[in-house]
Amino acid sequence: MSLDDLPPLRETLAAAGISAKKSFGQHFLLDLNLTRKIARLAGIGAGETVIEVGPGPGGLTRALLETGARVVAVEKDARFVPLLEDLAAHAPGRLQVINEDALTAGLPTGAPIVANLPYNVATPLLIGWLTGPLRPPSMTLMFQKEVAERIVAAPGSKTYGRLSVLTQALAEAKIVMELPARAFTPPPKVASAVVQLTPRPDRPSDEIVERLQALTAAAFGQRRKMLRSSLKPLGGEDLCAAIGVDATARAEEVTVAQFLRMAERSPLPDTPTMSSRP
Repeated sequence: MSLDDLPPLRETLAAAGISAKKSFGQHFLLDLNLTRKIARLAGIGAGETVIEVGPGPGGLTRALLETGARVVAVEKDARFVPLLEDLAAHAPGRLQVINEDALTAGLPTGAPIVANLPYNVATPLLIGWLTGPLRPPSMTLMFQKEVAERIVAAPGSKTYGRLSVLTQALAEAKIVMELPARAFTPPPKVASAVVQLTPRPDRPSDEIVERLQALTAAAFGQRRKMLRSSLKPLGGEDLCAAIGVDATARAEEVTVAQFLRMAERSPLPDTPTMSSRP
C-alpha cells in the first residue's frame, strides 16, 4: 500500500459517515492541491518530524507524508482516529496519531508545527507554543483571516493588539497564503489565511515574556484609556517616562520594541489584574 492508493477525501468522509462538528470549530480542507501548497510553504523535508494539530480526515496529513516527513498528528475528535490509522498504514512508521486535546497533550520539543487550526482554540494554541517549552523552529498555521491580520498588524492599525505584540515579540510573522471560505467543507463564514512564524533568535527571557503578558493584558484590556491609567498598577507614568513613551498615548500607539522595554522594567503583579486572554 502507498499514499497513491488512498481514495479521495470526500469519499473517505462519506464512507465513514462523518461530518464537521461546529463545537470543535471544524472546517475541512479537502483539496490536496491546497494542502500540498501549505506543505511546500512550510518547507518540510524527508526524514523530518513535524507536528500537526487537528488533522481531521487527513488532507494536510497526506501532503506532509508525501514530503517523506514523519508526522505526529494530534486529533481530539475520536471519530477521525480510524481514518488516520488507515492513513498510517499507507505510510508505515511515519504517522503517529495522538487522540488527545492539543491544549494539554505532550508533544515532541524542537519540531516544526504545521496545522489547519480549529478556529475555537487557535489563539490559545499559538500563545502556548510561543511562550511554552516546545520551542518549534517554525510554525505554519492557518487561522481565520481576521486573526491572521491581528497577528501581523502594525502599531496604529485597527487590528494591532495584544496578540500582535506577544507574537511579534517572540517571532517573525507573515501571511503567506489566503484561502476563500469556499475552499473548505463546510464553508466557514469568513476567509482564512496561513501565517508563517519563525522564532526570533534574540527571544526575551521567560521572565520578560511573563511580564510582557501582564503588561499587554493591562494595556489592551483598557485600550481606550491612556497608558498612565491602564498601566497604573504596573508603574503608570513612571514606567512610561523610564523608556520615553508618552503616558497620554494609548496601547495601540506603542511599538513592540517599546512594550519589551517596559516589560524589562515593570514588576509582575501579585495577582492577575485581568484576563490573560490575548
